[in-house]
Amino acid sequence: MPSITRDQVRVPVDVPAEMRETYIDNYLAATRGTGRLMLFACDQKVEHLNDDFYGEGIDVADAEPEHLFRIGSQGICGVLAGQRGLIAQYAADYPDINYLVKMNSKTHLVKTSAKDPAKHQDDPYSPQLYDIQTVLDLRENGVNAVGVGYTIYLGSEYEANMMQEAGQLIADAHSMGLLVVLWIYPRGRAVLDEKDAHLIAGAAGVAVSLGADFVKVNPPKGDETASSAEKLKEAASAAGRTGLVCAGGSTVDARTFLTQLWEQIHVGGASGNATGRNIHQRSLDEAVRLTKAISAITLGDWSAEDALAVFNGEKEFAV
Repeated sequence: MPSITRDQVRVPVDVPAEMRETYIDNYLAATRGTGRLMLFACDQKVEHLNDDFYGEGIDVADAEPEHLFRIGSQGICGVLAGQRGLIAQYAADYPDINYLVKMNSKTHLVKTSAKDPAKHQDDPYSPQLYDIQTVLDLRENGVNAVGVGYTIYLGSEYEANMMQEAGQLIADAHSMGLLVVLWIYPRGRAVLDEKDAHLIAGAAGVAVSLGADFVKVNPPKGDETASSAEKLKEAASAAGRTGLVCAGGSTVDARTFLTQLWEQIHVGGASGNATGRNIHQRSLDEAVRLTKAISAITLGDWSAEDALAVFNGEKEFAV
């Protein structure tokens, strides 16, 4: 199992001296002492409304928001990422979870994809919903809020607004010893291919330039010359000291998902994962087992086959 000590945590110099130990505490908590991030993405109740939580192929348990917190409590993850209000409603009953507060969100109702220009209504913009003090208030009230997250739609005509908000948010968060994860997705009229590997690498470079601790990107599409994981290498390199993690995407079978994750880390150079639907659309028992299987790869450095055995209940993984 990979592990890092306190003196191996690279603390950015915009973290003031009096907050260095807080930053290190939060970094080690979020990465479970490994330097890799297992992020359970629970921000989709705004992003995708109820589409990801109710319907064909989705376990009935996912219709209730508390399902997310039951998974986070019983499973193994580094952080549970969600909006401030969602966390505030449930965190008192689930105090042992590490939380990452998503600071901006938008729904998918306004069409923002350039794939079909006739249906394109506007370029995406997701403004910040609240300031850093609201996160500090959660911490004062006993919530394990170890960091914040923010989405930038690179290539949107509103990207300057989002980059400005993200840049200030990172400065504010680091000043208080909090981690920052940026979601960066190229999207809008100017973007013809959101899954282009070179463009995703550019997004990773923006993340390190803004000072993010981790960046969540969509995995690039593979082709006849290289697989998705092989193409991810460019982005992992461009991210530098910002850890790169890939979005999990739509739900697929466990073997496929775990194999892709292993390749993203060991071929593509990713520093973990950021998974939502693939976890929470399952029953509680199955979702908990999948968090342990994912963590076996991300935090434990297990093979995809051994992780699948964890999912199938044939092996145990603990941190």
